[in-house]
Amino acid sequence: MTETIDSAALDEALGLIDRGLGLMQHRELVSTAEVADLLLDLRLLLMSSDQGAPTPA
Repeated sequence: MTETIDSAALDEALGLIDRGLGLMQHRELVSTAEVADLLLDLRLLLMSSDQGAPTPA
């Protein structure tokens, strides 16, 4: 199944990734909670941009 994501949501997701990586880049250890929070934020952002699309089975 091929789905498209609008460019504004994609830009916002990429910005979130860049900020998260920038904060974690110089640290030796990153907690799993921080990584999980970043991934959940990305998931919610991308899900909200994909309103009305069917959920993959």
